[in-house]
Amino acid sequence: MAISDTKFDTATFGAGCFWCVEAIFQQLDGVISVTSGYAGGEFKNPTYEDVCSGGTGHAEVCQIIFDIKKITYEKLLEAFWLCHGPTIPNQHGTDIRT
Repeated sequence: MAISDTKFDTATFGAGCFWCVEAIFQQLDGVISVTSGYAGGEFKNPTYEDVCSGGTGHAEVCQIIFDIKKITYEKLLEAFWLCHGPTIPNQHGTDIRT
């Protein structure tokens, strides 16, 4: 298949600690890449230490590039809801912070 025949899309999820979430999405067939970063917040270009301080207002997020012929956005959402507890604010497993 030529690269021009492939359709990619992008999704960004904030589900707590991006390293934990990154590992889950990387295992899914059809996911091309997962990039960790930050969304929202008050600082431009924050460091990991800045965000961990709890004072920047950023959320850890993962941006996912995926092949729409191999995986749907709905399947990505299923994975998101399996790794994210929306009723527990500022916590992902034992990782507790804003």
